[in-house]
Amino acid sequence: MIEDGKVVSVHYTLKNDAGEQLDASGSEPLAYLHGAQNIVPGLERKLTGRKVGDKVDVVVDPGDGYGMRDPRAVQDVPRAAFPPDAPIEVGAAFVVETPTGELMQLHITAITKGPDGAELVRCDANHPLAGERLHFAVEIVEVRDATDEERVHGHVHGAGGHHH
Repeated sequence: MIEDGKVVSVHYTLKNDAGEQLDASGSEPLAYLHGAQNIVPGLERKLTGRKVGDKVDVVVDPGDGYGMRDPRAVQDVPRAAFPPDAPIEVGAAFVVETPTGELMQLHITAITKGPDGAELVRCDANHPLAGERLHFAVEIVEVRDATDEERVHGHVHGAGGHHH
């Protein structure tokens, strides 16, 4: 039965409200450590207590998924602020360190020209699925006890141990 401290393997399909497929597990199931915040909270709660073989459809509102979009998390940055050889293109993602030392992923959503003609890069720190209602179709294929190492590290390790 799925509970905190278990490694859970699932096949899943994720769609948005329009029915467009956003993601899927593919041929190999997704394995995660239940209770370690490895998946969105709304889905994790709905899987608690389920068992191998269960199939479940789960709708997760933005507050229990990737959060609401925050317009303050979008900012135009002069192209000159990036290294000259940085590949700047719409859809690219990169990680920056904040002044407090936290790592944050940014996505480039547009490249425009400022009033002075200089190139501006629109960077968005929102998760790409922020504000989306998520529709998961999930099949539980395996549940096992997590190893001590997995529990300490807070995530699943591959066959043979720790692989980062």
